[in-house]
Amino acid sequence: MLAPNGLARAALRFRPAAFVGTFVALVLAATIVSACGILLETGARATVPPERYARVPAVAAAEQRAGKPDESDAVPDRARLDDSLVAKAAAVPGVRAAIPDVTFPVLTPEGRLTAHGWGSTAFTGERLTTGRAPGPGEVVLAQRGHASTGDTVTLTLPEGPRTYRVSGTAAARNTVWFSDAEAVRASGHPHRVDTIAVLPDPGVSAAALDSRLTRALGGRAEIHTGDDRGTVEDPALAEAREVLIGIGGSFGGVAAMVAVFTAAGTVALAVGRRAREFALLRAVGTTPRQIRRTIATEALLVAPVAGALGCLPGIALAAWWFGQLKNKGAVPEPVHLTVSWIPLTVTAGTVLLTALLAGYTAAHRSSRIKPGQALSEASVERLRPGWIRTPLGVAAAAGGFVCAGLAASESGEDAANAALGVVMLFMLAVALLGPLIARACASLLGLPLRGAGAPAALAAANSRTNARRLASAITPIVLAMAFSSVLVFLHTSEDRATAEQQRAGIVADHIVTADEGALPPDSVRRAGQTPGVTAAVGLLKTSVLVRSSGVLTPVSAQGVTGSARDLAAVQDLDVEKGRLSLKPGEVALDASVAENANVGVGERIRIHLPDGTRATPLVAAVYGRGLGLSQVTLDRGDLARHVSSAFDTELWVKGGTAKALAPLGRVMDRADHTAAQSLDRELNAWANTVMAAVLGGFAAVAAVNTLVMTVLDRRGELGTLRLLGSTRRQVLRMVRWEALLVAVAGIALGTAIALATLVPMMRGLTGRGPYIPPLVYGSFAAAILVLGLAAVTLPARAALRGETLEQ
Repeated sequence: MLAPNGLARAALRFRPAAFVGTFVALVLAATIVSACGILLETGARATVPPERYARVPAVAAAEQRAGKPDESDAVPDRARLDDSLVAKAAAVPGVRAAIPDVTFPVLTPEGRLTAHGWGSTAFTGERLTTGRAPGPGEVVLAQRGHASTGDTVTLTLPEGPRTYRVSGTAAARNTVWFSDAEAVRASGHPHRVDTIAVLPDPGVSAAALDSRLTRALGGRAEIHTGDDRGTVEDPALAEAREVLIGIGGSFGGVAAMVAVFTAAGTVALAVGRRAREFALLRAVGTTPRQIRRTIATEALLVAPVAGALGCLPGIALAAWWFGQLKNKGAVPEPVHLTVSWIPLTVTAGTVLLTALLAGYTAAHRSSRIKPGQALSEASVERLRPGWIRTPLGVAAAAGGFVCAGLAASESGEDAANAALGVVMLFMLAVALLGPLIARACASLLGLPLRGAGAPAALAAANSRTNARRLASAITPIVLAMAFSSVLVFLHTSEDRATAEQQRAGIVADHIVTADEGALPPDSVRRAGQTPGVTAAVGLLKTSVLVRSSGVLTPVSAQGVTGSARDLAAVQDLDVEKGRLSLKPGEVALDASVAENANVGVGERIRIHLPDGTRATPLVAAVYGRGLGLSQVTLDRGDLARHVSSAFDTELWVKGGTAKALAPLGRVMDRADHTAAQSLDRELNAWANTVMAAVLGGFAAVAAVNTLVMTVLDRRGELGTLRLLGSTRRQVLRMVRWEALLVAVAGIALGTAIALATLVPMMRGLTGRGPYIPPLVYGSFAAAILVLGLAAVTLPARAALRGETLEQ
């Protein structure tokens, strides 16, 4: 008799078709896992080479996160250092110079300039072309052809226009330098600096400098050396890391679980198809250990090849995904995709372990029971549920119902967080209770089939009898429908709620913006003096951090230049409680933000301003249209000192004409502004759509693969039906009815799981139910039906054709 390894090699050599389905499932799983792993590693290793600080061995900067470690989040703007740390850094042994560095915008009639302190030229290398360094009331201006040494220029700062004398010029473009003291004052952040550039004495290494500065500054600053200096220059790198780690880690974990579950189900189906073969081997004296070794050897022969091949499209998928993120501005251009052996090795190991465990579990009973009993059970499917997976499946289903009830009783982020567990638990329950669920679906959906003719009745009977085979096909369809629906309809629901709030809340006739993103401080006054204008307010758009469910969460905020009365004339915030006020130290909140933070009118809310500074403003009002407008509204002065650019970003005007307002900037009406906001939401939802396509497409292909395997395994059954007198048309109709039953059951279960997740989630986030576009949902269902019917019809035709030829 062949040795166990010989059995495995012989099975692969003489029956390769039996392993095609398993191979395809493992390749698909490797593709998903490797792509997500590559993005995760790229996010963890992402760096941006320093440019501005390329000649600075060490840079001191504030920690760019706010809150305690267990609740922290990245600050929306830039956290800054107290300027008293400059002297402390300069006093560190081995430090030649400690230079305070600030960067902020200023406006001129010709456009926007970037401003710095002149001291920064010690490490940037800028040199004067004419004149001298700036003193009090002076600036060095980049050569622009409009000002020369000795001239005076008017620069518009956030506090208003000021006149300076040009002490010198330099070759850089669109840049202006102040004296270091004047730069700190003009930046709008008194006694605060962005960073401290530290230059060492000759012979002092960066490592030694890092250690000494860390001790001297006493944890009040973070020291950056090497490529880490690029993080200080480009805050977008931190956001890019979060995006990549979120896709590769959070989504990757879900995708990997789905891929592994689906591949495991396919492997189990493939092993289960060979139950009669294993029974015969047991009958001729093969021991249980030999059968298990044979299955393990088959996995060792198939899984590594599948894992290696799956990594190739996985690399291509990661590269495409990464490129799209770059094109949409989510990842800085200098960041490159990282492909190393780590995610590829993890992928290969995951695929191999999945194949081994699934194969061992599927063949466990066949390898242990007595040979005679094995032969009898191989001919008829075992109806008794498993004693391990059934209790686990019941527990998962119970957990899903508990989470659904908890989500329904909560609101805001609490509801959303609870709802996320619903889909995971229900999907786990479907995977574990697959045969029981499939038998129930076959019994329920089989009732109408009994009256639809002999092929339909036979399809219903086959489905009830072969529940395990049915479950293998239903599970990936449920996965595709549930996850795709949650990801896509989450976006459509938020998009609809936001658009409705915008349409109702924007009552301004015109909205003025600037191409540079900064409007002059006198824009509100000038707009108010324009003929026909009855109200005008300036808006400084940014974000703040609010504690929600024990963690800090970024929410949109607007700082208002103008009165509460003028704001009400251009924005209908739908105030529900209190009275809108723009007094310093007071704030108005969206109802969901107030509920998540557990505060009401007359109470103080703890927030972190854009630079991470803590504040406790008094809640003056609660309103209902924050999702479409801004979730936090307060006086501009409370925000101005905590953002990099304190200029208003938008000017909202009631009355007047676009022509009269044109000198102030680019003028849009309310419809144009809403369309622009909708475009932003579409870009933000792109990631969800791609995730849905990747995960749904994988599950759909896995379902097709399973259906094809199932039909090909039934060639003997189909041939028997032909011998009993059934026509080819009747057999094909029976197979199609079975596929229709599988598809409908999968669609129904997937839809139920998606609704159980979306309803409480959207109630908490938007206060209303989910919006499911009929055409989108119909396309999902139609795609599953078409794929399901095609997946069984084509192999069934081939099987019947081969049976006819044999006759």
